[in-house]
Amino acid sequence: MVNAIAKFFTNLVNRFLPDPLVFAILLTIITFVLGIAMTPNSPLDMVKLWGDGFWNLLGFAMQMALVLVTGHALASSAPIKKGMTKLASIAKTPAQGVMLVTFMSAVACIINWGFGLVVGAMFAREVARRIPKSDYRLLIASAYIGFLTWHGGLSASIPLVAATKGNPMEKICGLIPISSTIFTPYNIFITVALIITLPFLTRMMMPKESEVVAVDPALLQDEVAVTKVVGKDATWAERIEESRLLAFVVGGFGIVYLGMYFLQKGFDINVNTVNLIFLTVGILLHKTPMAYARAITAATRGTSGILIQFPFYAGIQIMMEHSGLGGIITNWFVHIATKETFPIMAFFSSALINFAVPSGGGHWVIQGPFVMPAAQALGSDLGKAAMAIAYGEAWMNMAQPFWALPALAIAGLGVRDIMGYCVTALLFSGIIFVVGLHFF
Repeated sequence: MVNAIAKFFTNLVNRFLPDPLVFAILLTIITFVLGIAMTPNSPLDMVKLWGDGFWNLLGFAMQMALVLVTGHALASSAPIKKGMTKLASIAKTPAQGVMLVTFMSAVACIINWGFGLVVGAMFAREVARRIPKSDYRLLIASAYIGFLTWHGGLSASIPLVAATKGNPMEKICGLIPISSTIFTPYNIFITVALIITLPFLTRMMMPKESEVVAVDPALLQDEVAVTKVVGKDATWAERIEESRLLAFVVGGFGIVYLGMYFLQKGFDINVNTVNLIFLTVGILLHKTPMAYARAITAATRGTSGILIQFPFYAGIQIMMEHSGLGGIITNWFVHIATKETFPIMAFFSSALINFAVPSGGGHWVIQGPFVMPAAQALGSDLGKAAMAIAYGEAWMNMAQPFWALPALAIAGLGVRDIMGYCVTALLFSGIIFVVGLHFF
């Protein structure tokens, strides 16, 4: 049955889902029209909001581009490739490969979402190399499906922001400690259930052998060698470019800084620390500055989607937030909720908002001012209300291609190749989220 559902959605997506850039443009138009129809804003007001917000995610776009290129460069180093090859050898059949990729990605995303996105896709490529009869689309989809666990893990943005002084909701509902969000029975249930069930779900999505789409061998070719042997007649400039000493010095700076950072702040991993870890380890493993530079050059080919699409989502987010449209949508769900159904309604409202604002932090800004006071008024658990917003964002990522861009860039695939499988995972994982929010 699961295979039939996955096949149905794959065919549907192939027929109707446009390229992610076109998808972002269509969402821009839809948000613009809804803003005019449902709020007091005029067309010129909405255009101004769009233009004012268009460049708001430049810093974040740079962070995500660096997640992709530093992660790719790290994974292309000889020691990491050897380690992934050894780990991938655990799987002997296509079914085992799909399950292993899903499991490893889900666990990695619990540690850190950026780490999980990149490592999951890299690992899927390695499994595809070892098991040629695997369906490459499903392997990459499995890596992205593991992303469902991220908002219940250690880098979950909404519960971490909710526990941080000065966050937008502190004056409304106070600080919400992570003991009331991440380390709760319902979150542990949801996260563990996803880790256990998702590998079996992706296994059941496997197509028949006659329908398997094998990987294009060109996509799995080893990267061009980045090391360079310096000859005796090399110039001083060439020798310093290939100097191991310089790489070790820069790597040493990174190790010392990261050591001081974690001693002061504990296990506080964010996008910047992930990128610094990737860069530090990557340059040490590549051994010379120019070897690392060549690895980065090879990795930058996949950043085009991030660079062109993120500004459109920045414009959509500001239109949704500043026009009041996000509040109207959230309020509609909140007003029909009771104390018992409130977390579920907050979950579905967050899922709907995620089409226009695929960002955990953005959800907290847009939905927090409506969801949290309503939770207080109904006597609902504040931590569960915050996590409902977080889960809705993580869940609907399976139908929103925004976060799939890094994995697709690494894999060399398009969004239509994986989204049918992801929508199938959306349907089945929704049961776990609802059960966890309602019964725990």
